[in-house]
Amino acid sequence: MPSQPSKELETFDNPQPERDYTIRIKVPEFTCLCPKTGQPDFATLTIEYVPDALCVELKSLKLYVWSFRDEGAFHEAVTNRILDDLVRVTLPRFMRLTADFNVRGGIYTTVVAEYLKPGWTPREPVRLP
Repeated sequence: MPSQPSKELETFDNPQPERDYTIRIKVPEFTCLCPKTGQPDFATLTIEYVPDALCVELKSLKLYVWSFRDEGAFHEAVTNRILDDLVRVTLPRFMRLTADFNVRGGIYTTVVAEYLKPGWTPREPVRLP
């Protein structure tokens, strides 16, 4: 097999560090295991961030997400862990991770976790008529 799961996230230099802009990444095939039953949990992860000096490299993100496939984790814990890991390597101005989990026992769960760099203030959105 050419690739293996990995906990190592790679980055590259932000090509426009002087500009605030948003990167949105959708990961529709996230899986982990329920820590109570061992059954698989499925989620769509949406990562939205305003980079500072670094951006996350997508192949490493794919291998990182894959690394959770055989791990037991509560939805809240795994969402916050992924956000913490992404913030640790990219040091963004802002990052939001939304984990939209599929139904389990008749219940859908969505967990949203955010990070805001101390001292950074987002620009006001432009409102067009």
